[in-house]
Amino acid sequence: MSSIFTKIINGEIPCHKVAETEEFLAFLDVNPNAKGHTLCIPKKEVNKIFDLSDDTYLKLMAFSKKVAFALEKTIDCKRIGMTVIGLEVPHVHVHLIPLNSMKDAQFINKVSLSAEEFAATAKAIQANL
Repeated sequence: MSSIFTKIINGEIPCHKVAETEEFLAFLDVNPNAKGHTLCIPKKEVNKIFDLSDDTYLKLMAFSKKVAFALEKTIDCKRIGMTVIGLEVPHVHVHLIPLNSMKDAQFINKVSLSAEEFAATAKAIQANL
């Protein structure tokens, strides 16, 4: 059975796309810790990050770094945090989270954004890639 992320990749579920290559996709998290919280995923469905080939792992990190620089140019924050947990969706994903405090990285406090705010944020990040 396909993960929710594979369904997003296949266009079965909409997303607010930030960046895309042949191998990777970055999109805004629908339940963000902070405005701009982005997920970077490989298009190939793999459950655990350390099960990726070395080549794919390194390319995912490079892709995530590029997206993080665009996020940092777009969202007012002290830095972009990165975490890989992978318990909620069985598909490798890197969280890029604009941080102003440690609380922003705790996955406890969430922010609510309207559809318009999500769309505008995605467009602004794309412009900074």
